Amino acid sequence: MIRTLLLLWLTLLAALPARAEIDIREITTPGGLSAWLVEEHSIPFLALELRFRGGTSLDAPGRRGAVNLMTALLEEGAGGMDAQEFSVATETLAAEFRFRAEGDSVAVSARVLTENRAEALALLREALIAPRFDAEAVERVRAQVLAGIDSDSRDPDAIASRSFRALAFGEHPYGTPADGTLESVAALTREDLIAAHASALARDRLHISAVGDITADELAGLLDELLGALPAEGAPMPERIDYTLKGGVTVVDFDTPQSVILFAQRGMKRHDPDFFAAYVMAQILGGGGFSSRLMEEVREKRGLTYGIGAYLYPMDHSEMFTGSTSTVNARAAETVALVQEEWRRLAAEGVTAEELERAKTYLTGAYPLRFDGNARIANILVGMQLDGLTPDYIRTRNDRINAVTPEDIRRVAAGLIDPDNLHFIVVGRPEGLEPTH
Repeated sequence: MIRTLLLLWLTLLAALPARAEIDIREITTPGGLSAWLVEEHSIPFLALELRFRGGTSLDAPGRRGAVNLMTALLEEGAGGMDAQEFSVATETLAAEFRFRAEGDSVAVSARVLTENRAEALALLREALIAPRFDAEAVERVRAQVLAGIDSDSRDPDAIASRSFRALAFGEHPYGTPADGTLESVAALTREDLIAAHASALARDRLHISAVGDITADELAGLLDELLGALPAEGAPMPERIDYTLKGGVTVVDFDTPQSVILFAQRGMKRHDPDFFAAYVMAQILGGGGFSSRLMEEVREKRGLTYGIGAYLYPMDHSEMFTGSTSTVNARAAETVALVQEEWRRLAAEGVTAEELERAKTYLTGAYPLRFDGNARIANILVGMQLDGLTPDYIRTRNDRINAVTPEDIRRVAAGLIDPDNLHFIVVGRPEGLEPTH
């Protein structure tokens, strides 16, 4: 019954109109934790988002995959409860917890009803503070991770991503599989998981957002109780690594009728003064929808692919401008040539006033639609914190996009877009495409 009630609330939240104004309060708890809060008391529901900066990049040498496996085990028993007991308790309270290990962060999401908030977050506290890492749970989840790694070894998209990152970043954590390898995951011990927990889940890299039926005073007390017992400091962050991969084509032989094509060049830092001009430029070149140049040239005019896109990808320790597509082997060479041509055209010509206005209309019109429920708002807010943005970004973001001029994009394109150093990874058996790397 309680679970049904939670699902009903979530359905109602999804139906709420997008909010034009978001009132964000920055709070600091007595214990020194910082959080962003949006109070919304119309529905008795709270969405809480936690992000621990570092993520799978914090794996110890020789222990690749430890943070990923540790994170997957947080809901597999905690404190005095084994995996089944923890699952039953979560279900009984109609709570929803999600734990995800990503390249630059560990993400924790909680959705709880007001009437069960204290009990549900006490349960979450046990998962974060006192995971059990029971042998049975470790082996069961390890088997799931190993099955995923094995499946990825036969997936052309996964092969393309893994091959590209290895070329671009080598032995840096960005260059090795975040899930680990069959050998590294098989060798992980319970002690490795305990060490990964202490390294990744620490207060010195924590970002918090909360949206829903709670006051600032209530949230402050809740957060200190929930998170105060975590370690004060975690493992050091990895070193920065500049993207320096030269242009060319790398072919990874794989028996498949379609070639998967991934391409990239150096990117731009999120806080570069020209980021918004580059962001709008990327939308025109390869953004969502059917109006981008790549979609027009590669799909609409020639029918070479179902979809193609390109986007800026600023990470914590490096940056790329990257994209991907797929096509039949017989037309892979043509597709690569078209992407190269559009890269050169953008560097040489910039964009038209009509293209710029169309991109601005799309980007500014779509932005308010993201704020369509407590959970999505909480996710956006914690992402803003990770990006080092301030709460007024929500109010000023569209103004910054509208301020971009064709001259801005022409200047940024001339400096950023680098056709000679655009590198392609092609997984398949492309016809007429000669590797250069």
